Amino acid sequence: MSTAPHSQILKLSEMAAYQEGSVVSRQITKSDGGNVTLFAFDTNQGLSEHTAPFDALVNILEGEAEVTISGKPFQLKAGDAIIMPANEPHALKAVQKFKMLLTMIRA
Repeated sequence: MSTAPHSQILKLSEMAAYQEGSVVSRQITKSDGGNVTLFAFDTNQGLSEHTAPFDALVNILEGEAEVTISGKPFQLKAGDAIIMPANEPHALKAVQKFKMLLTMIRA
C-alpha cells in the first residue's frame, strides 16, 4: 500500500471515501517508529475487539463513533481524540458514518 508523499498539504477528509457497508483504510505514512492510517467507516460498521502492542491515538475527523476500551464505552465526535493504551482490548463502531486518523507509535 502506498503512502502519501511528504511535504505537501493533505486534505485528510478527502483521502478516503465512504463505501456502503464497509470500512475503508488508507495508510498515510509508515516507518519503523510507527504509522498513520486514515479510516472511513460506514454507519454501523466497526472493528471488533482486539489488542495492539503499542499505544494508539484515535482522532475523529468527522461523524460520530463509539470507542470501547477495556469494556468502557466512549462517545466521540468530530474534533475529539482518545488514546487506546497498549495491550488493552478495544473496539470501534460507527454511531454514524465517521472518519478517523489512527496514529500508532512503536516505542
